[in-house]
Amino acid sequence: MKRFCQTQAPLLEALGTLAKRDRAAFHTPGHKQGRSIPPRLAQLLGAEAFRADLPELPELDNLFAPEGVIQHAQWLAAEAFGAEQTWFLVNGSTSGIEAAVLATCGPGDKLILPRNAHQSAIAALILSGAMPIWVEPAYDAHWQLAHCPTPDTLADTLAAHPDAKAVLIISPTYYGVCGDIAAIAHLTHARNLPLLIDEAHGAHFAFHPNLPTPALIAGADLVVQSIHKTLSAFTQSAMLHVQGERIDRDRLRKALQLVQSSSPNYLLLASLDAARQQMATQGEFLMAQTLQLAEQARQQLSQIPGLAVLSTEHANQTRGFSSLDLTRLTVDVTGLGLTGFAADDILHPELGVTAELPTLNHLTFIISLGNTPADIERLVEAFQQLATRQTKNPVANQPVANQDAETPPNPSFVIPPRSACSPREAFFAPTQTLPIEAAIHRISAELVCPYPPGIPILFPGEAVTLEAVHYLQQVVISGGILTGCADPTLTTSKSLMGKAGGKRREAEA
Repeated sequence: MKRFCQTQAPLLEALGTLAKRDRAAFHTPGHKQGRSIPPRLAQLLGAEAFRADLPELPELDNLFAPEGVIQHAQWLAAEAFGAEQTWFLVNGSTSGIEAAVLATCGPGDKLILPRNAHQSAIAALILSGAMPIWVEPAYDAHWQLAHCPTPDTLADTLAAHPDAKAVLIISPTYYGVCGDIAAIAHLTHARNLPLLIDEAHGAHFAFHPNLPTPALIAGADLVVQSIHKTLSAFTQSAMLHVQGERIDRDRLRKALQLVQSSSPNYLLLASLDAARQQMATQGEFLMAQTLQLAEQARQQLSQIPGLAVLSTEHANQTRGFSSLDLTRLTVDVTGLGLTGFAADDILHPELGVTAELPTLNHLTFIISLGNTPADIERLVEAFQQLATRQTKNPVANQPVANQDAETPPNPSFVIPPRSACSPREAFFAPTQTLPIEAAIHRISAELVCPYPPGIPILFPGEAVTLEAVHYLQQVVISGGILTGCADPTLTTSKSLMGKAGGKRREAEA
């Protein structure tokens, strides 16, 4: 039963009223509601947004001690998204993940998480001092994608680490793939551990039955969502939702104050309130339109020779793949003789179609509320032109991969079973740059992640193994790219200096 009137937008309305009030302002920000903004900026953005760029005035409440319009807006959001309590975030889902880990783990505590976690989880490990316990993400060799860990894999990890403090899972992945969160929640709760879900790309799930089950409904204790990614809020705006008793909410509140700005942008906050109102009152209708556009695109792209589109047919046939966000289109272009990067270099500058994420083999597109039928037509026409162009005049200088190279195997076998020191210790330790051969058996100071499949192979605080180096070299030879390293050719690597850089005895255990 609804307790609140979801047509209301208390924070948005209060900000609009105050923006129009005639006042002599002697507070931040310095532009004083746009009176002193540079002309070029005014020409680009207009003046109205600056009138609403206000600080924490009495009428606008306080994000870190809400008791007025922010509190009311967060209550409305909790009801709309199915949470017991919701916090607005102005530092993106990054701050939500960091606060979630800080609220559940301290120095030396074990956090179970998959290797393909977002970089915010790595930052959270550094901030908290927690030790990562890796649960292997399921690896899809055909699509070269890392999916969600399976319940069986998580069960083994939980049994091996009964002293773990929390479990963090990413669902959906960047590609829209969701794991079996209900089964994962059951396993986690059987040990009375909190389940934290990075649902940054799934804020829209609650608003249509044909979308994957929201993590809150599946039993998660804490869920972080990037409202801006798939709904209609400003970039950097997000929400953190909590239910149940496994999360210390007072500690969470303190953690949020640590990782968020003390000068929250009210344009971001108001956009969260407005996006919630829009979805609570029109969400199913809007998502039905969006799903229709996505299905149209999926069907038409699938008919173009040389293209393959990730679909629900793969669900429950591939480990770690329980359901798919149908608004996410991942298109394999290797059948055209192109890499995803090469296709993107044509689609974006020449054909006016911009993907969310190009990788070695694929491009991923997000279909959201703001897309139109004309956008879908343009997307399909662009791929038709691309396919025709490749048939008549193939791009010769952009090979899909080195055909003589051995395809990199499942990366899980090259990952050390245990860290030599915490990511926090590695972050603050002095480092040195060594030839890659000399870095073997030393402790890495870098997070090196190959694409595909997006699973970090070298991690701060872990020993660099010969197998890991060979794997990364094979990725480069095959046409993949390495991120997170100072030297993307992997000729050199950064390691910890001195005794801290040597391979510790426990790392070999």
